Amino acid sequence: MSDGGADDTAPTDIRRVGDDAHWDTFEELWTGLMSYRYLNKTVPELDAGHEDELESMPVRHDMRNPHGGIMAAPLAIVCPEPAWTDDEVIPAPIIASTQIIDDARGVEKFEVLREVINFGRTMGFMRSKVVDAADHSRVIAVSAGMGVNMGTPPHGFEPMENPPIQVEDHPDMPRLHEVFGCTRGDDGFLRLPELRQDQSAPHAALHLGPIHIVMDAAAHEAAWEFAGTDALQVENWYVMFVKGGVAGPFRCETSVISGSSGKINVDLTLRDEGKGDRIITTGSAIFSRI
Repeated sequence: MSDGGADDTAPTDIRRVGDDAHWDTFEELWTGLMSYRYLNKTVPELDAGHEDELESMPVRHDMRNPHGGIMAAPLAIVCPEPAWTDDEVIPAPIIASTQIIDDARGVEKFEVLREVINFGRTMGFMRSKVVDAADHSRVIAVSAGMGVNMGTPPHGFEPMENPPIQVEDHPDMPRLHEVFGCTRGDDGFLRLPELRQDQSAPHAALHLGPIHIVMDAAAHEAAWEFAGTDALQVENWYVMFVKGGVAGPFRCETSVISGSSGKINVDLTLRDEGKGDRIITTGSAIFSRI
């Protein structure tokens, strides 16, 4: 669903369709997934018609903090770990770790440089660099992670047309968490809505995109409140995907710890309220003062 509206149908699980229907179903799911299309991230291995040989993404105002520094979620989305593509396996992430060493001021576009550590039968390990597309010597972040193979797709994959959603970049554009439907409840917690197809991975669980986005927004707001200022820059982003989010709404809880150095750590817990309030993702973000 490319307009960001709600979808009342239960998400389709690619593992439940037969081989004959697999790639037609995948095309419908992949081209309807909001995470990459709204942020205009390219996946050259899967998407037809891209001139870029590397994964890439433009850098917009909605990806930056109030002082112009990059936020964590856009980096984690342009560089999902591991880059085990759907033409090889049915992938699911387990750990994503991003160290931000440059706030990306003045950068107009990211590109990703990948290094496969090991892709085994069931587990994949990778590390990567997110760089300025105009100058690969300018490294914005280093990333590492691991994922699991949930199944083997049939042969016959062909790249598909998957045009990005046209988004006008301007300072007053909606924030990413607003576009992805995050709302704040009376209890003060940010929540993603019930699972819908345009925010679901092909295996019918909440996609990593909205997970990073709601947790990033919650982490920033908690750190700002604790510090009494929004003059902070996220430097470390670590996420563990514990279980699939299959129902929703998804509530993000935060807890703040500050060290003697002045850095601020925000621990994050994402729960699936429609599945017994179980924990589906945990993480942490470390901020420094600017």
